[in-house]
Amino acid sequence: MKKLLMCLCLGLGLIWGSAALAQTAAAPNDAPVANQAAPADAAATAPATAEAAPATTEAAPAASATPTVDKGDVAWMMTATLLVILMVLPGLALFYGGLVRSKNMLSVLMQVMMVFSLVSVLWAVYGYSLAFGGEGLILGNLDKVFLLGVTTASLADTFTEHVKIPELIFIAFQATFAGITCALIVGSFAERIQFSAVLLFSAIWFTFSYLPIAHMVWGPGGYLLGKGALDFAGGTVVHINAAMAGLVGAYMLGKRIGYGREAMPPHSLTLTMVGASLLWVGWFGFNAGSNLESTAGAALAFLNTLLATAAAVLAWSIGEAMHKGKASMLGAASGAVAGLVAITPACGSVGPMGSIVIGLVAGFLCLWGVTGLKKMLGADDSLDVFGVHGVGGIVGALLTGVFAAPALGGTGAEDFSIASQLLVQAEGVVITMVWSSVVAVVAYKIVDMIVGLRVTEEEEREGLDITSHGESAYNR
Repeated sequence: MKKLLMCLCLGLGLIWGSAALAQTAAAPNDAPVANQAAPADAAATAPATAEAAPATTEAAPAASATPTVDKGDVAWMMTATLLVILMVLPGLALFYGGLVRSKNMLSVLMQVMMVFSLVSVLWAVYGYSLAFGGEGLILGNLDKVFLLGVTTASLADTFTEHVKIPELIFIAFQATFAGITCALIVGSFAERIQFSAVLLFSAIWFTFSYLPIAHMVWGPGGYLLGKGALDFAGGTVVHINAAMAGLVGAYMLGKRIGYGREAMPPHSLTLTMVGASLLWVGWFGFNAGSNLESTAGAALAFLNTLLATAAAVLAWSIGEAMHKGKASMLGAASGAVAGLVAITPACGSVGPMGSIVIGLVAGFLCLWGVTGLKKMLGADDSLDVFGVHGVGGIVGALLTGVFAAPALGGTGAEDFSIASQLLVQAEGVVITMVWSSVVAVVAYKIVDMIVGLRVTEEEEREGLDITSHGESAYNR
């Protein structure tokens, strides 16, 4: 607990310092804000745009341009949304499930499925409105609570002026992001947490951490969006955000019984490899779908996702072979996830060669994250959520500020400043780390007081499949 408090204090100091430096060192035009136009402007402008009549002759010609909805864009966004669901169910569920002991396999599958389902419903009830429903530095408003005013005629903005998509598919696409973010946290406290605690924590943390960070980065008027922070598909919003909540949970729940004394190998690396492969496939929807249009921008994100992931697999395997003498299947699968995480914030802003470098760096550093850094932190992060998603997310967020430079093949403006952009990226990283950690501490405390966090020693030894769900993954 002392380590956790020290981390929070350090984070608060860093955020204070980075904010001061940003004000003095970053020029207003240093960040390529145009590349980070919030998809979320959709919500605020859509209904009025959808109902605008061509007969409004009083308006100026430029203002009365008819919004265009392309069937190809709509089809692509529906496909991308399905791909993100594939990432969670069955991708993430099988990846996590194969890594735990057989007596806890079903508990992990159940937690992932239920968290994703719970958050999807909460997103429709109030989450979408608070994240994208109006302008604000930290949150939107409740104008679209219960999706009020959203109809089949409502339109959402894209990155191209006058090109729109149905607001309904934008809502669905963003719901999958919220769902997978909360489901990622499951891996940090696997094999020892009460099922009711998982659900209650997810609801609280989603409300007070995911929604504010999502709005600050992507929402109209959001603080980090206004600063010019680049996060194309969720390096801060999804991965760093979830990783910090997971690390806090690993500390607050304590270590698994026998951790460090008993062998706790994955019960099925075959399923883990299948899960990692499904994650890789689904991630094309996650990253390329964030372009919101079926254009060359989506193609760039698609190619970068492929190349960075492949580079990270190679880097992790090479590093493992150098360190242990052998490259493992678990390492290759983990390397793939590390590359996917790292390229997420950068996929629409860097060039293909930049994506390869990001993948290589992430592969090596995330390998250290689950070995050396994990020992330094002293936390039983069961499935290395922080080592992969935290380290990978930080690497990707920071290197976005480097490789977005046009001189390095990125899409930044001609006056792009690497130093200024790095400062903005670092501020986004620190804000996310501190915000998520503080909310997580409070949320875990509340859950512990209401339902309790951890199962009993007897239940943990028997396995959560039987004690929490009355089932077994494998009948002998």
